[in-house]
Parts: sequence; structure tokens; C-alpha cells
Amino acid sequence: MTGTRRKPGRMGPHIEGLGAWLSELGYTPGTVRNLLKVAGQLGRWMGGEDVEASELNEAVIEKFCSASRSRGARRVPGARGFRPLLDFLQSTGVVAPEAASATPVDKAIAEYRSWLVVERGLAAPTVLRYGNMARRLLMERAAEAGSRFIEDLTGKDVIAFLLAESARVSVGAAKGRVAELRSLLRFLYLKGLTPLALGSAVPPVAGWHDTGVPVGLAATDVQRLLEGCDRTDGGGIRDFAILMLVARLGLRSIEVARLELDDIDWRAGEIVVRGKARRRDRLPLPCDVGEAITASLCDARPPTPIRQVFLARKAPMRAIRADLVSDVTRRACERAGVPRVGAHRLRHALATEMLIRGATLVQVSQVLRHQDLATTAIYAKVDLGTLRRVAQPWPGAER
Repeated sequence: MTGTRRKPGRMGPHIEGLGAWLSELGYTPGTVRNLLKVAGQLGRWMGGEDVEASELNEAVIEKFCSASRSRGARRVPGARGFRPLLDFLQSTGVVAPEAASATPVDKAIAEYRSWLVVERGLAAPTVLRYGNMARRLLMERAAEAGSRFIEDLTGKDVIAFLLAESARVSVGAAKGRVAELRSLLRFLYLKGLTPLALGSAVPPVAGWHDTGVPVGLAATDVQRLLEGCDRTDGGGIRDFAILMLVARLGLRSIEVARLELDDIDWRAGEIVVRGKARRRDRLPLPCDVGEAITASLCDARPPTPIRQVFLARKAPMRAIRADLVSDVTRRACERAGVPRVGAHRLRHALATEMLIRGATLVQVSQVLRHQDLATTAIYAKVDLGTLRRVAQPWPGAER
């Protein structure tokens, strides 16, 4: 199947494999036909330009898109629309992975990410977050300084970028930006790309620790979120299982996304949670949570070799990202008519409800899997009944 009656030019040897690959990833037949049609148009253009499939990258594809627009072609896809094609050619070895990262910024980011993994041993979500921040800085510098966007980087540039970032995020997020910037600048200095250790130029962000009170949902609101899931639909069944893991077991979003089939011990009634710092904790699996996961596996998960429990509903078929867990929570809030919150708020709600029912901070810490009891201590603020019993009269309040 080529999706077009015209010959696909230099993409001809790859069309059949591309179609099968796209189908395996869950793309609809109509989408597959459209992608193959565009691949054929690209292949014919490649013949006229004497471009081989092994030479394809984003720059070449952008040149094809510009040529198509200049000819008056309708509905010319952008470079992003060719991402599945490049992924397929890379997976089959036709295109080298580095060929798709043609710009100096892309090459610097790829080397930085490799350093984060090999030298610092950071987890994939952390590497992604650090890499995204680095890309924003280096892209901004490349637009201003051209080819010397790294060599001419100064402390003034770094501070200006940090101030712009801090103006649009919370104090906690701004502190994260500081750590991300210092990591990038340390890498650039260790690799000899900058003459000075600019990490010392990044100022800290002022902000007091633990000044707020963790805000959770009432138990009745959490129940409304769960009841609002349409459990006759595959998406609703999956979303219900995700919410149950967060609301009943207090899993973090990344822990839900990482959960694999082998992590569930059905006989023992336990699951293995892949937590922070590559920790693995074993938790009991309540019957209602196990039933929700079972329904998700049986009724909402297509046959696939992917080992993660929860998959994205849209092609390409892949494991969910951590941020989808909060998306699921927000959609559930809209259906239930409660204020929109992220998934972490359900974790707070679980801790608060445990304290209301008489659990100790140590028990809450064990369920939430905090490494330091001081992290759990913030929940003492929400135990209002106990606080009222131990509170002393304010000096001078009674005369």
C-alpha cells in the first residue's frame, strides 16, 4: 500500500515497511495513507534533487516543504509532520540518529544529555527537563550571538535569562531553574566550551521553606473524581485505574507512568513502585486498585510488546508520559465540577485523610515513601484537631 498511484521515487524501497511500522504504532488506516502519500511526494522530489534517503534530516525536509509551497501545493505538512518518517528511517538504520540533529544547538544538547546520563546518572524525566531548559538558553544565545553562542556566553547573559524565566514561574520552579542552569554551565566549563566557570554567577532564589500548608481535596471530592470516569469506555477505564493508583496509594505521576507489567505480583497482592533516585518500594495492592488495573489491562490496552501498564490513547502507541497523569486528573475535575488540580493534589488529599483517621506521621511517611520524616512533617499543619489541643493561649489575649 503506497497511499498514491504515483511512484514514490527514492522512498520506494521504504514505503511498505513504513506502512507496516505505522500500523503497528496504532495509526489509523486513513492517517497511514496520508503519511505514505506525503512520503511518496518527498521521494519524487528527492529524485529531482539527487538526495538519497540516508541524507534526510530536518533541514532537507524543510527545503522540500518550502519547494512544495512555492509550487502552490495545498496542505503542505510542516517538518514536525515528517517526524514519524525520520523515526522509522532511524529505527531501520537508513538514517543515522545524529543526522536529524543538524544544528550546532542540537549537537550541544545531545552531548549535554549524554553527560547527564553517563556522568551524573540522572533519570530520563530529569534529563528531559534539564535538556529543555538548556535548549531555551542556547537557542536564545544562538539567535543573538550566531556561531559563538557558547564561547561568548557571559554571566550577564545567564542572569538575564534567569530573570526572564523567574518572572513567569513560581518560586519553587525558579529554584529548579537555578539548579538546571548551574548543571549546564558546569558541563560547558568541564568540556572546555566556556573559559570561565559561570555556574558561580547564577544567584540563588530567595524563598522560605515550608511556609505553606499542603492543600488537598476532601475525601468526598476525590470520590466524585473516581465516580466521574466513564468505565464503559476504554479511555475512562484506563483513567479510572490511573486515578485509583494516585488517590488510594499516593503514587507520584512518574511512578504511575513507569509501572510495568512485571511490577505487579498478583499472587502476593503487591506492586513494585519505581520511585525517586531509582528506588524500588514494594506496596500492598488493595483489591479495588487491583480490579481497576485488571480492567484497564483487559479492556483498554491493545496487544503490544510495550511493558508499561498504561499506554497513550493516540498514535504512535507508546507508554504514557508523567504529565498525562495530571491531565487525567484535571479532566476528572471538570467532569465532577470541582476546582481543577493536578495529580499531586490527590497525594496531599491521601495524607490529610490518613491523619484525620488517626494515622501517625510515621505511617503517612511510609505510605508516601518519603526518605526523610521532615518531608512528611509539613502535614502536621493539616491535623487541626491535634493542633487545637496543644495550642497555647496567645499572650495577653485574655485579661
